[in-house]
Order: sequence, then structure tokens, then C-alpha cells
Amino acid sequence: MTAINHDEPYSEAYLQGILKSVKTIAMVGASPDKTKFSYGVLRVLHETGFDMIPVNPNPNLTEIRGLKVYPDLQSIDRPVDMVEVFRRAEDLPDVAREAVAIGAKVLWGQIGVKHPEAARIAEEAGMKVVMDRCPKIELFRPFWKPKLNLGI
Repeated sequence: MTAINHDEPYSEAYLQGILKSVKTIAMVGASPDKTKFSYGVLRVLHETGFDMIPVNPNPNLTEIRGLKVYPDLQSIDRPVDMVEVFRRAEDLPDVAREAVAIGAKVLWGQIGVKHPEAARIAEEAGMKVVMDRCPKIELFRPFWKPKLNLGI
């Protein structure tokens, strides 16, 4: 797979292809706090039909929205298509290594989560990478365009 320039906008086809192909999303940095952005994204993706897997190392946190919380990616008991990251950018390379280790197909860094080394690690393992974007926003982007009288 050819590395893409993550400083350039992603094509709609690239983002739509990812969101249409993934079913299971592990969210690293998921929060039970309803005021947190990660909670809202988890809720919308779950309600849209994605199999969401919250990942949070807090030992007192066992579920979010009725979904079992896992302490890390390695503990997840089923295949993961995409790892979505709500962590600091400097944590992304370690998460990328873990995503590669579990055989995920996509590494997605949330808005503000971008790291060139993480992209290189994931892409060298054949993963697709998206950074500094929100899948919730991208998922609904095609529906906004007709309302704004823009072509799809």
C-alpha cells in the first residue's frame, strides 16, 4: 500500500470506502462521561449500526452504554476492523503498534490526533490511516451536501 500524505485533505472516496467497509470499531479513549466528545461519537456510531468496542484502562469501568469495556486492544475477544483513537497525539505510535498486533485494517486518529510515525507504522503493516478527522462527521457528510445545494 502506498503511503498517503496526511497533511492533504483525504478524498471522499477514501473516507467513504473505509466507513462502508468497517463493521467493528475499537474506540481507544472511550469515556462514560456524556459531556465528552468521545461519548457522543461512540453513541452515534453505535446507533448507526457499527459494532463499537470501548477501550479504557480504568479498572472500575466495566461498560459504556451497555457495551463491555476492554482495558486494551489485546484484550478484545473478536476481530477489529478499525481502531479509533481519542488520545493525545504522542500516544498514537504505541496505539498504532497495538492495532497492527491485533490485525486491525484501519487506524483512525480523532480530530487533533495526528502523528507521522504512527501513520508509517500502520501503513507499513498494510493498514489504511486517517488522522485529525472525526468518523461521525465523515459518516454524515454526504447527507449534508444536498441540503447545502452542493453536488455529492
